[in-house]
Amino acid sequence: MRNGRAVFVGVLCAGLSMWGLAGVAAQAPKPQAGGVQAQRVHTDLVHLMRGIIYPASNVIFAVQSVDPATIKPENDPSTSPNPLTSTYGQWAAVENAGLALAESANLLTIPGRVCSNGWPVPMQNADWRMWVQELRDAGMASYKAAQSKNQDAIIDAAGVVAEACSHCHDKYREVKVRC
Repeated sequence: MRNGRAVFVGVLCAGLSMWGLAGVAAQAPKPQAGGVQAQRVHTDLVHLMRGIIYPASNVIFAVQSVDPATIKPENDPSTSPNPLTSTYGQWAAVENAGLALAESANLLTIPGRVCSNGWPVPMQNADWRMWVQELRDAGMASYKAAQSKNQDAIIDAAGVVAEACSHCHDKYREVKVRC
């Protein structure tokens, strides 16, 4: 199995090199006092969005029209790629999605992250910081709505998520202002 891992790591590094991410992914962690590693960037902004923020927000958007309590788990929920039908599905998946959004706001503030075009994430901009906080707040609103298991509350929270996303996207994604 170790040989298989070595081959996978080699292929992964080659792929990252093709995408220009090898420098980002290959950065060695910097130990801090007590052996704790410093925060570091592992990917660019678009992959962070596609891997965490987009899937989490989709869970919240999906349950606007379907009561999560009525979603049946997969035959083997431990292998389900759908958070709503997995082992931690239904309302727990919605709670987890809200928390993922809130925590991902922290990831958006780690220095060194770049946009897909190679420009640094505009963390120094006041609007960026404000919209990252909006995402954090939207995630927590979604988490609290999911805890209540109230579909009307999740509909309201989904609106907060959509608004938080659109603020940032309108300036930085759709118009392509340095990011």
